[in-house]
Amino acid sequence: MSDTAAGRAGVHLLVLEHDSSDPLMRLADWLAEAGATVDIRRLHAGDAVPASAAGYDGVISLGGEMGALDDHIAPWLPQARELLAACVTGRTPTLGICLGAQLMAAATGGTVAKGVDGPEIGAHLTAKRDAAETDPLFNALPMTPDVMQYHYDVIQTLPPGAVLLLSGTGYPNQAFRLGSAAWAVQFHIEPTAEAVRSWAATEGREPVGRLGDMLDDAERQMGEVWREFTARFVSFAAGAVGVRMPLPLLEADQS
Repeated sequence: MSDTAAGRAGVHLLVLEHDSSDPLMRLADWLAEAGATVDIRRLHAGDAVPASAAGYDGVISLGGEMGALDDHIAPWLPQARELLAACVTGRTPTLGICLGAQLMAAATGGTVAKGVDGPEIGAHLTAKRDAAETDPLFNALPMTPDVMQYHYDVIQTLPPGAVLLLSGTGYPNQAFRLGSAAWAVQFHIEPTAEAVRSWAATEGREPVGRLGDMLDDAERQMGEVWREFTARFVSFAAGAVGVRMPLPLLEADQS
């Protein structure tokens, strides 16, 4: 069954949870602080994907161990992709995180594949692209924001019309905007360092290198940066004055 967490500003968000190991975590507090309520659909536990985003001010699609096209493992994925594609065309404020980003890409004409250079796991830096400076969510980020990675698949090619916002030294397509109200991030912003280490422990990975002190530093740095990013997403979903940008300007900015 779905459940609702109380917020303050009347912004009602649909959350698609694909894996019990990757719930909202820190995002739950950040969203509540920003004034959002969340309707969490635990798809892995049998909750249904809503037929549309009607009645919601925005949608967040979280991560998971499965691939974006692993319909035989997660039979709800076709409906999730269909919903995300409809959100893009319907200009519903939407945020895809890791698997959620890959689902959005696959649903709108991009390609997702195994990373040829292996997985990205642990603490990493990303770098802003020029287009981020005019983006309502990414413009206030530092030039090289810290992120936490845990993925084997990558967004190989962006969907047509997508605007690249963040790149990485490993795989380039780290964050993009699609249309005027949909964003996707290949990395994770929601877990603690210990949560990422817990994922790694299931694969026998030791907490050293990018899973060691670097991961603790990333958690501290990310706490403020991505908390404020989350608040901007809620404000965007609320239709705050000066936050929503007209579609022609966003699509024209391809730098």
